[in-house]
Amino acid sequence: MMNLFPALEKKYGKDQQSALKAQRLAHEISFGPIIFQVSRLMVKFGILQMLIDSEKGLTMNEIIDKSGLSEYAVKVLVESSLTIGTVLYKDGRFIISKAGWFLQNDPLVRVDMDFNHDVNYLGWFKLEESLLNGKPEGLKVFGPWPTIYEGLSQLPEQVRKSWFGFDHYYSDNSFDEALKIVFDDNIKTLLDVGGNTGRFALRCVAFNKKVNVTIMDLPQQLEMMKNNVKGHEGAERIKGHEADLLDDKDPFPTGFDAIWMSQFLDCFSEEQVISILSRAAKSMSKRSSLYIMETLWDRQRFETAAYCLTQISLYFTALANGNSKMFHSDDLFACIEKAGLKIEHVSDGLGKGHSLIKCII
Repeated sequence: MMNLFPALEKKYGKDQQSALKAQRLAHEISFGPIIFQVSRLMVKFGILQMLIDSEKGLTMNEIIDKSGLSEYAVKVLVESSLTIGTVLYKDGRFIISKAGWFLQNDPLVRVDMDFNHDVNYLGWFKLEESLLNGKPEGLKVFGPWPTIYEGLSQLPEQVRKSWFGFDHYYSDNSFDEALKIVFDDNIKTLLDVGGNTGRFALRCVAFNKKVNVTIMDLPQQLEMMKNNVKGHEGAERIKGHEADLLDDKDPFPTGFDAIWMSQFLDCFSEEQVISILSRAAKSMSKRSSLYIMETLWDRQRFETAAYCLTQISLYFTALANGNSKMFHSDDLFACIEKAGLKIEHVSDGLGKGHSLIKCII
């Protein structure tokens, strides 16, 4: 039995499309790669913005003049976009559609588009091999690393920029609400597991002037973290703890009031998650808490969010590690319990759809 929030249960429990709409969707799927690239270029070349800025729309010749592109380039892009549905045509002029407006102006759409083009697009050609082999075969387009995390600091600049832009956008919008919940427990010491560039750690030391934060991560990640926090207020209260979290024999340091894991456990298989959480539990006392923040696809208020999250799962398959995904809450809760932890409370709807799970031993 797979539980879903009401909006998702309503959407996914019954086929609501007519035969013609269903056929149209099937064709959209078959042309998915070109629909994506055309739409990306309509944004990059500024054509959608031109239509938004024009009061009555633009003729084909006006678009050609304003864009600086060839007549041929504009025609194929605009005609494709017309049938995609991002632009409309009326009285000899092209105008922006609602979908085109969101494509141009929704910051989350732009972050996802950059992430999918720069990080995932070429690697997804190897999705089949990744699923069959249980390895991120698509990552080979960038380097020989077993997971993307070992190679993150060595990725091409634009790829790295889009990766961090994606990662930060999803997490940053939830931090303010999460900090109030975590520090309501009078936290003095916090272990940030998989703290990456130290973004959350900086927010912690700014939010609470007495807290000391230790980031537990791979050596190469800690180097990036040290460079990133240098010179910021409270940086002297941020330390690093080198660890290979995939090593079952690598214990967690003890003595922390709180352990924090944000958008971290989705980077591992369920077996690995249980191992990580079990070691975390062994390091905890009766007075400490473990906070897990994840975007659980089944606990989303809006169906579009669930759609995005289940597609993001395939990034983990082909590029990141080959064996993890965005969690359904049933799966994550089962891992938590198998690790010997108890769920004390779940706060849903933080930021862009995060859930914050408070665990105790």
